[in-house]
Amino acid sequence: MKQSNWWKNAVVYQIYPRSFQDSNNDGIGDLQGIKDRIPYLKKLGVDVIWLNPIYDSPDQDNGYDISDYRNIASKYGSLKDFKQLLNTLHEQNMKLVMDLVVNHTSDQHDWFKASRKSRSNKYSDYYIWRDPVNGHEPNNWGSSFGGSAWTYVPERKQYYLHLFAEGQPDLNWENPQVRQSVYEIMRYWLDMGIDGYRMDVINFISKPEGLPDYPCVPGAKYSNSQAAVADGPRLNEFLQEMNREVLSKYDIMTVGEMPNVTPEDAINYTGLDRKELNMVFQFEHVSLGANPDPRFGQWNDEPINLVELKQVLSKWQNKLNGKAWNSLYWNNHDRPRAVSHFANDDPKYRINAAKMLGTTLHMMQGTPYIYEGEEIGMTNAHLTSIDQYEDIESLNIYHDLVEKEAITDSQTMLKYLASISRDNARTPMQWDDSNNAGFTEGTPWYRLNDNYPTINVKQALSDKESVFYHYQKLVELRHQYEIIRLGSYNLLDPQDEEVFAYERIYNNQKLLVISNFTDSKLQREYNEELKGHLLISNYKDDLGMTLRPYESKVYLLD
Repeated sequence: MKQSNWWKNAVVYQIYPRSFQDSNNDGIGDLQGIKDRIPYLKKLGVDVIWLNPIYDSPDQDNGYDISDYRNIASKYGSLKDFKQLLNTLHEQNMKLVMDLVVNHTSDQHDWFKASRKSRSNKYSDYYIWRDPVNGHEPNNWGSSFGGSAWTYVPERKQYYLHLFAEGQPDLNWENPQVRQSVYEIMRYWLDMGIDGYRMDVINFISKPEGLPDYPCVPGAKYSNSQAAVADGPRLNEFLQEMNREVLSKYDIMTVGEMPNVTPEDAINYTGLDRKELNMVFQFEHVSLGANPDPRFGQWNDEPINLVELKQVLSKWQNKLNGKAWNSLYWNNHDRPRAVSHFANDDPKYRINAAKMLGTTLHMMQGTPYIYEGEEIGMTNAHLTSIDQYEDIESLNIYHDLVEKEAITDSQTMLKYLASISRDNARTPMQWDDSNNAGFTEGTPWYRLNDNYPTINVKQALSDKESVFYHYQKLVELRHQYEIIRLGSYNLLDPQDEEVFAYERIYNNQKLLVISNFTDSKLQREYNEELKGHLLISNYKDDLGMTLRPYESKVYLLD
């Protein structure tokens, strides 16, 4: 089938289903709730809805441990509900992208239940099993959620690999039957009419030959298994086979989540002539500010250095231009809230800071992703005790670093969690100032952010100067101007520690984007600034060379 590349003109809205809208008051968001909110999404102007996993799952990792790929989890609704949602979106000229999680399954999946029973059945080789080495784990890899990446099963007298939780065994992609089983699942949903896949940690599916030990940071018991397996030797081969047998048969969009990926890797997997994927999610810009003590990895609460942020985003803009396609995002279900992490969520600055971030990102080349609540400037939850957390990653890292290894104290670790825990993104959507923010009339599956009475959709829609209407305008401009979608990129003043300014150039036009990342009033001069037409700004007036706190503006220069 001819690929139309429609995704290059699209804006994607990511929905975390359990936290979006509950329709039956059981406290969990569901498909009917999403369907009920389609008019809101249509008003925002987005083209594509991406749903986090809604399949059957024991929920050890909030749905990323799938026990049945062909069934909808009952808490979200039924297959009939899903088809109604899909049809309604299509009637509104919107598309639906699903999450594809095939690096691992749940340990409750029928494949794994059979695989663990013996070494001699149809599914015995569907997962990665290894004999003990000197009575212990086959190598030194650590799980991303703490502890070893290996778990022993007495029935087989072997260990199985799980890069994530113990309940998430890794599939053995070296087995052709595994790959064909995955392709059958993919066709099942594509034939139903879905419009593409976001592929979870897809660059982990090809493991290095022999599964060798990986260097540990000083003082660590286990090594970084993600770094050990990323971009393995057969990844191109597997993705090309997937494209040839499945993806090329449909006019769809694919985005691969790829931790540790470089621009060169991205071109390798998504290059215009590669016949693999359409784009990747890279992690460089959201990984800035990692702890200088390598034992802590990402866990830190330091502010982001703007010079480094500009360097990373500009590198991706320039290296992929004309060779591959960028995905643009500030936050998602795995990252803290954008305005809290990259800017300032103080009530005095939050609205302008959220608009500034939106402008900075949406004027770049690539497909923008808006995470639910970002468009109203939702913030981190600012939790203060470990019993307020729900996420397996946060709970495990606290247990490991505070209680088990005593590397740090509780207060320090809680500061780190408050800054970047995934739970910050998972508090329910804030629809209005009523009980439970209009998310549910039942007991919410997870706590509401305390600021929902002032930060909510109802308030945003009633205020023409809200973050929502700014995002609506950003989406509109992207649809309207080719230069925003296709223009080349040029960073201005790379060493400026306070302002992010860049140009986009296309045919005989130039776009000038200026964003103040501070709470101070600044003076900057960009020679062509006053000759252009102001396309969008987060202040009502334009003071030219004066930049107010978190001011962001875009000029079109003909």
